[in-house]
Amino acid sequence: MAQVTYDFSAKTVLITGASRGIGLGVARGFAQAGADLHILATTDAVKQAAQDLCDETGASVTGHVCDITDRSRVAEVVGSFDRIDVLINNAGFERPTPILEDGDAVEETFRRIIDINVMGTYFVTREAVRKMSAGGKIVITSSIWGQTAVADMSAYCASKHANIGFMRALAQELGPEGINVNAVCPGWVKTDAAMNSLRHMAAETGRENSELLVEILSAQALGGLMEPDDMIGTYLFLASDAAANVTGQTLNVDRGELMG
Repeated sequence: MAQVTYDFSAKTVLITGASRGIGLGVARGFAQAGADLHILATTDAVKQAAQDLCDETGASVTGHVCDITDRSRVAEVVGSFDRIDVLINNAGFERPTPILEDGDAVEETFRRIIDINVMGTYFVTREAVRKMSAGGKIVITSSIWGQTAVADMSAYCASKHANIGFMRALAQELGPEGINVNAVCPGWVKTDAAMNSLRHMAAETGRENSELLVEILSAQALGGLMEPDDMIGTYLFLASDAAANVTGQTLNVDRGELMG
């Protein structure tokens, strides 16, 4: 089977939310492709992830602890880079926010989701684009739930819809600068966040996790639950010169769950 390879050896790539899950998988792909890689996350785990990627691939990978909702910290970290050729806005927070739930906690969770997924994405992009020149690529991780919705996940769905609107506006705004902006909409990928949502959905309907997962995956044209590494090729493509004529687009990677 033919395999497409990409060379990012002359590129500086910044990935947020890359200590685990999709972000870490995508970071591995860019490291294997030779990128000078910077990865961000909110905890010290990002430093170990960076070291592991260095050991595994031999690439230059630097981990930075950065809460992307902290504007001054974003300016400090992202502003320290000489240049950025590719920005992968992957950091995200996914939790249930039932509208009928009593108490203040659900409202605090709602605000935190919007702060990370919307405002944090904005802060990082605003800072990173100052370091970009013509040929730069921005890819935002949205979700298939950014094009549809599911009960009890109103904050997450709203934030992912917002990511797509933000991407489309930026594609228009940054097109004259020669910068491409696109979004990836993953379907069900085996990450901690997705499995947490699965458990909540199962509990709310009184079903077993495995039973609900079978039903979810049966809605896909191609069966099976994706792993984070299954996302690598899509991000590499959108960040490469092969996607020079692609901007303002949402690319679903969901095994055919959503079509059209």
